[in-house]
This record gives sequence, C-alpha cells and structure tokens, in this order.
Amino acid sequence: MKQIRWGIIGCGNVTEKKSGPAFSKVPDSKLAAVMRRNGEKAADYAKRHNVEQWFDDAEQMMDNAGLDAVYIATPPDSHLPYALRALEKGLNVYVEKPVTRNAAEAEELAQAVSKASSKLCVAHYRRAVPMFIHVKKLLAEQAIGEVRTVQIRMWKSADAEMIAKTATNWRVHPDQSGGGYFHDLAPHQLDLMMHWFGTPKAYSGYSLNQSKSYPADDHVTGTIIFENNVVVNGSWSFNVAKAQVVDLCEIVGTEGKISFPFFGNTVRLQNNQGDETITFEHPEHIQQPLIQKIVQYFNGEADNPSPIEEAVTLMKVLDAFTTSNM
Repeated sequence: MKQIRWGIIGCGNVTEKKSGPAFSKVPDSKLAAVMRRNGEKAADYAKRHNVEQWFDDAEQMMDNAGLDAVYIATPPDSHLPYALRALEKGLNVYVEKPVTRNAAEAEELAQAVSKASSKLCVAHYRRAVPMFIHVKKLLAEQAIGEVRTVQIRMWKSADAEMIAKTATNWRVHPDQSGGGYFHDLAPHQLDLMMHWFGTPKAYSGYSLNQSKSYPADDHVTGTIIFENNVVVNGSWSFNVAKAQVVDLCEIVGTEGKISFPFFGNTVRLQNNQGDETITFEHPEHIQQPLIQKIVQYFNGEADNPSPIEEAVTLMKVLDAFTTSNM
C-alpha cells in the first residue's frame, strides 16, 4: 500500500490530540504538512508535532507540499471552498463535521465528488470507536429484541466544559457554523442513528433561541422515523441549570434497553438475561480508528467508511430541525 501524505488545513485545537497525531500513527500514513492562517501558530504546531512543513496559505500547501490528501479542520463556512479546491487539484479529502453549513452546500460538494478523480470522507469518527461498534453489535444481535424507540437528551449549562469555545466563539454564529452548539455536537449523534438504523423516511423539528445570549438557537427538538419504523426523538438544550445537565441515549426494544452517553464511555444493557454495564477506554486519538479505515479506502483496500452521500442526508435532517425557528 502507498503511504498517504497528509496536510492539515486549520491546525487548531481540535487537531492537537483528537486527530492530528493519528495521521502519523496509522500504517501507510504520514502527516507531512500543516497550515494555519497565523503562520507563527502553524510553525509552532509543526515543531511540537514533528511535522516537516508548515504554511500560512492553503493553496500553497496543496500545491507545494507533495500531498496525497488534506484534512479540513476549519470552521464549517470554509469546508466547501477548501474541499472543492482540493478535489480540483486531485487530492483526497477528509473533512470535519458538520461537513458543511447546510444541505445545499453538502449537495454541491457531493456533486463535485461524483465528478472528481479523488475521494472524500467525512469525520463521523464515532462509527469506528469501539464503544459504538459494541452498541451496533448489540443491535445486530437483537439483544433488546426489535427496536421501537430511541430517546436522545443532551442538555448542557451555558458554561459547560465540554462545549468547545474559541476566541471568536464561531460555533454560535450561524454564518460560520451553520447554527449553534447543536450543529457542533448533534452530527455525532444523528450520524450514529443513521449508521445503525438506515435511511430516514420522515423527519421534522424546530429550534429557538431561549436565552438570547448569542445569535444561534440554543434549544432544538426533532423526530426521525426510519424506513424500518424505528422512531428517534431528540432534545438538545444549551442553557439549563447545572444540576439538570444530561447526556443520554436510550434505545428501547421489545425485550430491553441499551443506555449510554455520547460523550462518555459506558454502555448499559438491560434485558431478560440481566443488567450489564461495560466501561470502555477510548483511543488516545479518538479519530485514529476511522483515519485508519480512510487510509485503506484511499489506497483502494476498503469501502468508504463515511461517505458524502450519507452526510448529505444528515445535513437535511439538521436543516429540518433548525430552519423551522419559533
């Protein structure tokens, strides 16, 4: 297999541990260059992570660093233009979630991928994390019988530690992020629903800005009905009392229930055979298992582990949940 030489566009905080180091740790892969508009910060990142080249311009990096692929880890408003340019240059692309700001941009990207000679994957990396593979296995084995309903609750206080913030806090500016914290966190959750339960046949929801603390919505509610008649109900609120904070998914079937947090490490199975909780140790670099699959895909050794077509469907669901503002 060929060694895939990677460049990162946007080597910010998300790349420090979750993803960046993994590109040089998986087989047949190497992080060869990094880019950030602040050249001093790009140089510092390259020095700390033993990366040979750094740039303050993405075009220069894509043209001159001898790359096979780029990882786009910028805010969502620049995902589409950077991905289109990379595809035009014949580079493979790995793009952060949400893949774009909305479904229209995602469809434009999917159209470009269909015409390109190179490949593209989306960073729905929880698909490859052992904890969520275990949940998928339980579902395939019908450990809780036939699934009837899924209840998702993610309620956070306004200053929750797990909500990533930046100097400009772009995550709550819809022109940059597509929405608010829902757009930042819910793609992880809703992608898993589609990965496990298949194609949605109907979805709707609403969003509103209750606190008026920033331009984006801070409360989102939505429902998905899948073709297999599994019903998913979700509630996301980012301005509740600290005592009411919750991160919980409950998958309820005809013979039991599976419960877990999306941002934790335990899975509880309750069925006719008993009550069992398994604790998982996540990979040091949470994206590494998916990156390994992506390298194999780029080398023609595996199928696409996270295709743009599925991300388009996800973005349509996010749009349906948030464009009906109240």
